[in-house]
Amino acid sequence: MPAAEPLALLREDEVEITAIRAQGAGGQNVNKVSNAVHLRFDIRASSLPEEIKARLLQFRDQRISADGVVVIKAQQYRSLERNSFAAMERLRELIAAAAFIPRQRRATKPTRSSQKRRVDSKTLRGKVKALRGRVSDS
Repeated sequence: MPAAEPLALLREDEVEITAIRAQGAGGQNVNKVSNAVHLRFDIRASSLPEEIKARLLQFRDQRISADGVVVIKAQQYRSLERNSFAAMERLRELIAAAAFIPRQRRATKPTRSSQKRRVDSKTLRGKVKALRGRVSDS
């Protein structure tokens, strides 16, 4: 399944965005203005395909709670709009990561020349180590 398909299925009404006060430096402005964003997205109640929901719930991500709710806090920017956009982008990246299915690896035999190179390097290394022994007079 292409990664772009589930992102189109993400509906804005399934995402709950709340404005909160940001932490950290910012002086008086940080105490007055609620520019940080708390984004909540319930995976189980969403309209995403079932296989993507299952993969999202299996993720070992601290942003996903035990009840299957994604909580993202964005406070990097000084404007509410940019923080909202950043939080949505992070949610889209998380869903895209769940939608991506890695290709199955097939085991292959090493080539004959690679096997020969490996054995040759091992014998050469053994000869070098043998020369490190104690020198005798006889």
